[in-house]
Amino acid sequence: MSSKGSKPEWLSDKIRDEILAYALKNAVEHDGKAILGPVMSMLLGRHPELKPKAKDLIKIVREVIAEVNRLTRDEQARLIKERFPEVLEGRRAGEERKSRLPPLPNAEKYAEVRTRFAPNPDFLIHLGNARPAILSYMYARMYKGKMILRFEDTDPKTKPPMPEAYRLIKEDLKWLGIEWDYECIQSMRLEIYYEVARELIKRDGAYVDLCSREIFQTYKMKRAPCPHRAQSVEENLELFDKMLEGSFNEGEAVLRVKTDLSHPDPSVRDWVAFRIIDTDKYPHPIVGSKYNVWPTYNFAAAVDDHLLGVTHILRGKEHAVNTVKQKYLYKHMGWEYPEVINLGRLKLEGLILSKSKIKELVSKSPSKFSGPDDIRFGTIASLRNRGITAEAIREVIMEVGVKPTDATISWDNIAATNRKIIDRITKRMMFVTDPVMLIIKDYSGEVSITLPFHPENTSLGTRSIELKVENKQLRVFISGPDSKELRKRGMTRLMGLCNIRYISDEGNSIVSEYISASLEEARRLGLPIIQWVPVWDYAVVDVVKPVGLKLQLISGLSEPALAEVSGGERLQFVRFGFIKIEKVRKMRNTKARVKAVYIHQ
Repeated sequence: MSSKGSKPEWLSDKIRDEILAYALKNAVEHDGKAILGPVMSMLLGRHPELKPKAKDLIKIVREVIAEVNRLTRDEQARLIKERFPEVLEGRRAGEERKSRLPPLPNAEKYAEVRTRFAPNPDFLIHLGNARPAILSYMYARMYKGKMILRFEDTDPKTKPPMPEAYRLIKEDLKWLGIEWDYECIQSMRLEIYYEVARELIKRDGAYVDLCSREIFQTYKMKRAPCPHRAQSVEENLELFDKMLEGSFNEGEAVLRVKTDLSHPDPSVRDWVAFRIIDTDKYPHPIVGSKYNVWPTYNFAAAVDDHLLGVTHILRGKEHAVNTVKQKYLYKHMGWEYPEVINLGRLKLEGLILSKSKIKELVSKSPSKFSGPDDIRFGTIASLRNRGITAEAIREVIMEVGVKPTDATISWDNIAATNRKIIDRITKRMMFVTDPVMLIIKDYSGEVSITLPFHPENTSLGTRSIELKVENKQLRVFISGPDSKELRKRGMTRLMGLCNIRYISDEGNSIVSEYISASLEEARRLGLPIIQWVPVWDYAVVDVVKPVGLKLQLISGLSEPALAEVSGGERLQFVRFGFIKIEKVRKMRNTKARVKAVYIHQ
C-alpha cells in the first residue's frame, strides 16, 4: 500500500511506513475505521519536526487512511501483524505494565500457561463477560502462553444458540483487542465426548439412569443410590450405546457421574453428564438433528479443559459448585484439575447486562429496541455503538482486576475513562439548541474566520467559516438558554468571533451591537463565551441520548464543517458533550442533516 502522487522530499519511506502503521493500528482498535485526527496525533507526537508540513501531510495521511479503510477487518489485522508487529507489541506491553495483575497460582509448575474464554453463543457478550475474556487474554500474554476461545453450545433446547452469535462474539473480541490462539466449537466435538464417556463408564465412574426425574429426586434427597447405580460396566456401556442409537426418548435415560451421595449440596450428588434432546424438534444451528445425546455444561467444559491443556480458569464465583462437580469426573479419569481463579459478580449501574432481560425487551418491543446491540444495553456491541472505545473498556476491567468480591461499575466510571482517552484526539465544534437569531449591528470584524478543531491538538486541523455582512449587520444563531443569559448580563462573547452588547428584542430575534474582536477585552470584562452558527450555512443535527430505557431526541444546529465528517467519527459539541456520528446526509439545495448518538459529557 502506498499513498498516491509524487513523493515530497521530506517524506521518507520510514515516515510513509509509520503513517500506514498508525492508520492500521487506529483501524484495528476502532471498529475497522481509521480516523484522521488520532493518526495525525500519533505521527506528530513522534515527529514534531513535521508540524510545519502538517497541511501537506494531512493529504497523504487521508489517502493512506482511505486505503486502509477499504480493507476488511481481518485484512487489517493480518497486515499490521505481518508488517508492524512492534506497534501491537508496544500496545500490549503498555497494557501489561498498567494491568498490575497478581501472579497466577502455581504458574511455575506448568510448561505453558493456557487460559480460555468460553462463551455460550446464545447471545452477545456483555461487559460482565468481557471481564474474564480480557483477564484471560492478559494473563496468557503476561506469561507468554496461549488463550483458547471455546463456544459452549451443547444445549439446543433450553439455551439454543443464535446462529449469528458465533460471528458477532468474535467481532466483539477482536474489537476489544483480544487475540486467541485456538478456537473450537463444542457441538462439533460430540464424538470426542462420547469416547470419554465410554472410558468413564469403563472406570466405573458413570452409569445410565433409567429413573424418571421425580423418582431419582426422592433417592437423591434421601442420600440413597438409585437401583441403576449398581449396574455392571457392561450393562452401562450397552445402555449408553442404546441412548446414542435413539432407543430412548427425552427424559427416559441419562448418564450420571458417580459422586458422594452424602454431599451436603444435593446438586452435586450423581450429577447428569449426558441427556437426550429431541433435535428434530430442537435442531442445533450447526449440526442440525445429527445428534440426540448431548453433554451437559459440566461434562463438556471439564473434558475440554483437560484435553485442550487449560492450566488456569478465570470464571465467576457462581461456578464454585461446578468446580466441585467436575473434580469428581477428574478423579475418576485420573486427571489433574486446572487452577481456578474465582471472580466476583460485575454489576453495571445505569445499563442492563442481563441476557434474559435484554431478550425479553427486544422480543416484546422489537419496534422500540434495535436489537441486542441497542445503545441502552450493556452488551459490548451496545457500548461500541454508543461510542465507547475498546481501550476504555479494557482500562475499566483492568481497574476492577481479579477479585473474588462483587464489584460495581457505574456509567460515570466508563464515561470518565472514555473521556480521558478521546478528549485530546476529538474535534470540537459549536452546537446550538433551541436556536434564536442574533442580529449584530455595526459589525466591523472579520468576514472570514479560521478556528482550530482543538485548542491544544493542532494536528486535528482547522475549519473556516465565511461570514455574510449586509448593511453592517451580521446574523447568527445562538442557543435559547444563552439568549436568556445575554438579556440578563447585557454583554457576551461569541466564541472565536467578537464581543457584543445586548440592545433589544425584535420579534423572535435579539438585536445587539458589536463591541470588539478582542479576547483580552472579553477576559478583562469577565464575559461568558457562547456558541453560535451562521444563519446562512449550518448543519441540522438530531442527537439521540439514552436516558434509562428511553431515548431523548435533542435537535439543534451546528457548524457547516459538520457536513464533512464521516459516519462513526466521534466529536465533542462544546458545553454539550461527546457524540458519535451515525449518518450524514447532504442533499442538493438543502442543509446537511446529521444523526448522532450522545456518548457522555
